[in-house]
Amino acid sequence: MRAHRPHGQGPRRRRSVAAARAPAGGDRRRPRAPPARQLSRPPVRLRVYYGGTFDPVHVGHLAVAEAARAALADLPGGVELAFVPAADPPHRAAPGASAEQRATMLELAVASHASLTVDRRELRRDTPSYTVDTLRELRAELGLDAPLAWLLGADAFAGLPSWHHWQELFALAHLIVAVRPGHDLAVLPPALEAACAGRWLLAPDGLAMAPAGGVWRLPMPPHPASATAVRADLAAGRTSPWLPPAVSTYAAGQGLYRGRHPDPGV
Repeated sequence: MRAHRPHGQGPRRRRSVAAARAPAGGDRRRPRAPPARQLSRPPVRLRVYYGGTFDPVHVGHLAVAEAARAALADLPGGVELAFVPAADPPHRAAPGASAEQRATMLELAVASHASLTVDRRELRRDTPSYTVDTLRELRAELGLDAPLAWLLGADAFAGLPSWHHWQELFALAHLIVAVRPGHDLAVLPPALEAACAGRWLLAPDGLAMAPAGGVWRLPMPPHPASATAVRADLAAGRTSPWLPPAVSTYAAGQGLYRGRHPDPGV
């Protein structure tokens, strides 16, 4: 039994099946358009730059780069990682190999790592290889919104307050700090601790969600390789077990570090 129709509504008008499917010409109602699809922002690729002297590059450096790449591989936009050899490192003694030789060794080392590249931009500058200048240049190329990160070791990170215009780095890029067992970031120089307050990221996802400003700790397993030990082997005419084969062949052919005192460096 149908519900009673209130008075004043008038007699019920019957409609044919055809009329129900298609409005009559006098019907001003328009068919409802399907809802517009909500456009989402496409995933943005994170670009990571690993700077250093690489005098020479060894398997420990490659392990850091591969660990960073693997840890960030699941980011929605993916990750690109490039080594950035310093031409004139202002924080250490003169390298045992020229900038060109060190860059060439890097290119030989990454040839078998399809996900790694070498960026020679610091070799093209006549000024000291200040990281802040490199990041300014990258930021100008990539734009203000591109996620950008600088990868460095725990020792270099702890010495950040001695770097040229170091506090500007946080506005230009994220920092990824590779930490091996025995390197504790709990105790930092007071100026650096203050600068990092509120910047620590618990997960790498935050590196892709903002263009700069975060600090993320990359845990690393222990690795015995060191540039000092490699240079000591080469200076004594020995083959170093920590050099990629192509780099070892190149260094021997160039006579690199032969008879040279192995000054400390990375």
